[in-house]
Amino acid sequence: SHEVFYFVLPDRFNNGDLSNDLGAKANDKKRAASRGGFDKSNKGMYHGGDLKGLTEKLPYLDNMGVTAIWLTPILRNRAVQAGSAGYHGYWILDFTDIDPHFGSIHDLQHFIKQAHKRNIKVFFDIITNHTADVIKYKECHGDDGLGWLISPKEKNAGCPYISTAELAQGKHYTPIIPKGDEDLKKPAWLNNPNYYHNQGDSTWQGESAQNGDFAGLDDLKTEDTFVVNGFINIYKNIIDTFKPDGFRIDTVKHVNIEFWSKFAPALVNHAKKQGINNFFMFGEVYSADPKYLSRFTTTGKIQSVLDFGFQQAMVNTLIKQQGTDKLAQLFAQDHYYNDQDSNANELVNFISNHDMGRFAYMLKQDKHHYSEQEKIARLKLASALMFLARGIPVIYYGDEQGFVGDGGDQDSRQDMMPSQVKSYNDDDLLANNKSTADDNFDITNELYQSFSQYAELYQHYLALRTGQQKTLYSQPTAGLFIFSKTTPEQQLVIVVNTKNEAQTVQLKTLAGKYKKITTDKGQLTINNKNLVISQPALSFAIYKRI
Repeated sequence: SHEVFYFVLPDRFNNGDLSNDLGAKANDKKRAASRGGFDKSNKGMYHGGDLKGLTEKLPYLDNMGVTAIWLTPILRNRAVQAGSAGYHGYWILDFTDIDPHFGSIHDLQHFIKQAHKRNIKVFFDIITNHTADVIKYKECHGDDGLGWLISPKEKNAGCPYISTAELAQGKHYTPIIPKGDEDLKKPAWLNNPNYYHNQGDSTWQGESAQNGDFAGLDDLKTEDTFVVNGFINIYKNIIDTFKPDGFRIDTVKHVNIEFWSKFAPALVNHAKKQGINNFFMFGEVYSADPKYLSRFTTTGKIQSVLDFGFQQAMVNTLIKQQGTDKLAQLFAQDHYYNDQDSNANELVNFISNHDMGRFAYMLKQDKHHYSEQEKIARLKLASALMFLARGIPVIYYGDEQGFVGDGGDQDSRQDMMPSQVKSYNDDDLLANNKSTADDNFDITNELYQSFSQYAELYQHYLALRTGQQKTLYSQPTAGLFIFSKTTPEQQLVIVVNTKNEAQTVQLKTLAGKYKKITTDKGQLTINNKNLVISQPALSFAIYKRI
């Protein structure tokens, strides 16, 4: 709860080593499946960013106040499948090796060492739900697993899901591994189809959300004790080899919750034995419902989750212009997260990500047709709230340079280095006169400077990081949201105005005098034992009790 996170796709950041752009070497037969997929003009292919490039840019991140870097997965992927590349890292073949597109094991160890010298932690994005797509089904793909037996319309939906009830009645798929692919995965046990569900493609609903193949990716049978222990050992070895500071866990809700209750404590305990006393894990549970999200921090025993509820509240209040009651309603449910090793201060706040897209894009698409300056102001205020509200802030790479994008997934994964993707380069960036065809590591950018200021405030005032949060005022329309954050030594009152015009409210006084600690405009006075608070449009102010 003291970190400022920066979430980055290494492939899209900075190319420090041109020699690894194609991945595995041409004569590396053992890793041939991890060669190729490089095309800088194609948004679905590798673009050349790597660990050396990321290491070169550590000063850029350090200067912005970043104290923790979250990398998308860097383990060895299948380079190309289904017409696009594994540049994002989520198609793992080998859980014991680094993807050669990103560099070597030495490059990763050097990156972590250099980050730690700057007191910047490193978090790996990890996967247990699936591997790369290797297993095929005879009934869908033919005897050799290389074609399709179903109609083009069915093919678009993948192999139809077979439910557990249908399995009990004898319906099933016959898993096959195409010739030459029998030993692609490491550790070797991952090549055994018995450790997978083999029930066809997920429809994202009901039991298929856990047992179905995630867009064809091989879905692991995580209820099997052997698989549980196998993954515990895989990530114990990762901890031993690289000494990362924690893990972000992918696709958590697509794995049975019993898996997490064994997996998460085992790795935290192992990390402690390796001298990593504050090893921290947070899961991706794609839901905005705090009651559901909290199941994974309590029953599931993962220390934290990404707060999709917070992201949704930012969209509702700062894009859709709904009432600030939406914020009060979200924070009123924070108690769901309380248990012996987690609370709402350890939730991970974000407004943009690589799946749903950027906050700037959501502003651009909204029916209010915001002006450039209002988009900037709303993006700044949403970003500030990541730091001011309870929880840990995550900056999505490129947001600090005004990246916009054309949607989610590939459309929100632009290059920080000069890009050759036409659909990226035609964007009108916020607070930025350049395009993504240019190098975008500008430390004078208005948004970069704002993130730096938010990070400085966050680190300077303990109450922002660990204080008990209490809502003091909210309203059913756009406008003021006022809350306090309190530790035994410090009390802060934070005023946020989500409306595009100034607002004033009078509240029953909180005993004491207050001093404004932000340079932005805003005023707090005491009149007949009442607090009179005025705040300009789309801005915030922080007052410290003195």
